[in-house]
Amino acid sequence: MHDVIPTTLRSDRLLLAVSFACFATAGIAAGNADALGPTLVATAVAITGVFCLAHYAARISRRTLAHLSLAFWVAFLVISGLHVIGLETVGNTVPGTAETHVLSLIAITWGTLLTACGATAFLGFREYGAASSADTPEDGVLEGETSEYSTR
Repeated sequence: MHDVIPTTLRSDRLLLAVSFACFATAGIAAGNADALGPTLVATAVAITGVFCLAHYAARISRRTLAHLSLAFWVAFLVISGLHVIGLETVGNTVPGTAETHVLSLIAITWGTLLTACGATAFLGFREYGAASSADTPEDGVLEGETSEYSTR
C-alpha cells in the first residue's frame, strides 16, 4: 500500500577533495599573509572548506565519518614527523625545487589538520545528536521501564 522510498547514504568525495584543497590553500595563504587582505581571503577559503566538509559529513554514515577522522589524524601525525626533520631538509632531498616541496608539505599539513579537526567536530555533533534523541520518554517505555502513570 505505502511504498517506502529507500534512501541510501551516498558520498560525494568531490566535496571532501574541495574541502581539503580549500584548507590547504588557506594554510598557505595564512602562512604567507602579512596584510589584512590575504588573511581575509584565507579565512573565506577556510570557511568554504568547512561548508564543503559539513555537506560531506551529512551524506556519510557515522562509522565512515569516524574512519575518515581517524585516517586524517594519522596522516597529520605522519606529516608532522616531517616537520621534526625539517621541511627544508626534506625539500632538499627530493629532486626538484626545494621551495615547491616545502610549500606542498605545508599545504598538506594544514589540509590534514583542518580536515581531521572538522571531521572530528562533525562526528562529535552527530554523536551528541544521537545521544540526546535517544533519551526521549518513549524509548523508556519501549525498553520495558515503568511509567509514572498507573495503567489500571
